[in-house]
Amino acid sequence: MDPEPAALELGYRFNLTDLDLGILLLCVAMEVDPQIPELCDQAQGDRGWAFPTFALCFNLFDQVQWDVMTVDAPLRYWRLVELHSPQPQPLPQTMLRADERVVNHVMGSSGLDHRLEGLVTPLGRGAVRLSASQRAVVESLGERLAGTERGQVLPVVQLLGHSEPTKVLVARAVARGFGMGLYCLMGELIPTGDTAFTEFLRLWERETFLSAVALYVDTQELGSDSSGRVALRRFLSGCDGLVFVDSREVRLPTHRVGIVQEVGKPTAMEQREVWEDMLGEGSDEMAGVLAGQFCLNVSEIEEISNEYRVTSNKLGEEIKTTLREEHSSTKIKIQKEEETVQNSKFKIQNSDTPSPHHPITPSPLLWNACLNRTRPRLESLAQRVDVKATWDQLVLPDEAMGILRQIVDQVRLRSRVYDDWGFRERMNRGFGVSAMFAGPSGTGKTMAAEVIANELGLHLYRIDLSSVVSKYIGETEKNLRRLFDAAEEGGAILFFDEADALFGKRSEVKDSHDRYANVEINYLLQRIEAFRGLAVLATNLRGALDDAFLRRLRFLVEFPFPSREYREILWRKVF
Repeated sequence: MDPEPAALELGYRFNLTDLDLGILLLCVAMEVDPQIPELCDQAQGDRGWAFPTFALCFNLFDQVQWDVMTVDAPLRYWRLVELHSPQPQPLPQTMLRADERVVNHVMGSSGLDHRLEGLVTPLGRGAVRLSASQRAVVESLGERLAGTERGQVLPVVQLLGHSEPTKVLVARAVARGFGMGLYCLMGELIPTGDTAFTEFLRLWERETFLSAVALYVDTQELGSDSSGRVALRRFLSGCDGLVFVDSREVRLPTHRVGIVQEVGKPTAMEQREVWEDMLGEGSDEMAGVLAGQFCLNVSEIEEISNEYRVTSNKLGEEIKTTLREEHSSTKIKIQKEEETVQNSKFKIQNSDTPSPHHPITPSPLLWNACLNRTRPRLESLAQRVDVKATWDQLVLPDEAMGILRQIVDQVRLRSRVYDDWGFRERMNRGFGVSAMFAGPSGTGKTMAAEVIANELGLHLYRIDLSSVVSKYIGETEKNLRRLFDAAEEGGAILFFDEADALFGKRSEVKDSHDRYANVEINYLLQRIEAFRGLAVLATNLRGALDDAFLRRLRFLVEFPFPSREYREILWRKVF
């Protein structure tokens, strides 16, 4: 942009008078034209004042009013012009300097103010790939924001949901619809001191005028301390630009009008359609398996498919070969089953015999790509278990082994039941699979969880209860939220060892700590029920678990102390 049009645009955006604009242009010229300092000195009587001053402005411009340079006037309020005086001087003799960011803007540079670079980070202006359901959310938000009356402050947009990347994508799409870029601000970085806070707020508001940008405020790590919450409230109340807030609180700490919007990943059917498009003809069942196990955005599915197609030129042939082999194998197995099992709808398969009811297994390369993309970040709350155990290492009664295989089948066949058979449209909860392993220590509960994870090809995380349960009110719920949110996308298996310590009986309410403990248990029950993955609970004390929780568990597997017969089998396996 040419300097003159850029300066005129500044005048319009910041509501500058002709006098304001004249002073600003004089200060900008001082920074970019080497002849201006000498002219300034000559105009002020050759007294060594080779810079613009308020006294010079009185002589150059007509009808100069003193209040044009007060702190509340546009030039200084928006930090367009600053008073620069290394030593105390009378105000009329003080140097006037145009702010560096303003000079750069007038001269055609659109870089972010360097004082904001340590606080906000760019999230991009490019096009965003969204599913139909996500586009509907973006269009709804755009219409509601566009409906704001002229002169009114835009409402704060609060985005709810478990997936932060998805909320960022939606915010980017909404901002792009208004021709804006998007920056991210971590809530804990908002300055709390008065001077620093005012400086930050003013600079960001000025940036929204200079660059047409919106802000995404992430409050997930914002502590419960009063100073941080007060700073957030002050910022949301004081910033007039477009602001998105990623917050768990339904009610934001501000009197500013807000829009609350739930944001989620594409539906399972939408993800399945994208997988089918990327994998090609005949991949509908494989796409169903991937969509049923992994929860990914459109762009993530496309990136995984493209990246690993480039990495291995044989990926396409591998998929086709897998499809042909599995179709052929399944057909043969079904024929054999029909010959031997006439009146049974299903039976438990042996460990080395794949079930004919199992869907086609995706390419290992593709499956591992999805695992790596969705691998949850649970290092501070859970320990990732390197799974190696197999079915033949388990020594359990037939009933327990049968239930374990049913657990595997339910996880594998979820997509067929919920999507192909249409049960997802009839239900709004209960999509997860939960199981309790009850029995004395050393009876194989942890190994059984490893076997299931190994069979399903999923990550297994052992929950460190000491890092989840907190003596501070509300912190346990926060840790549980982080735990389930992180594990949700990849359907990871969560293994709660000695679960009775966390999932114990709800206590009688005697004080605030008891009340919050029960709130945390209720929250946990809700998350278990809605969890997309498999939650396995291990306990030595079955009777210590809360009855309401037991009713919500889908499977109960008893791990008895090994009898003499089973102990002999175990010893034989050792040697």
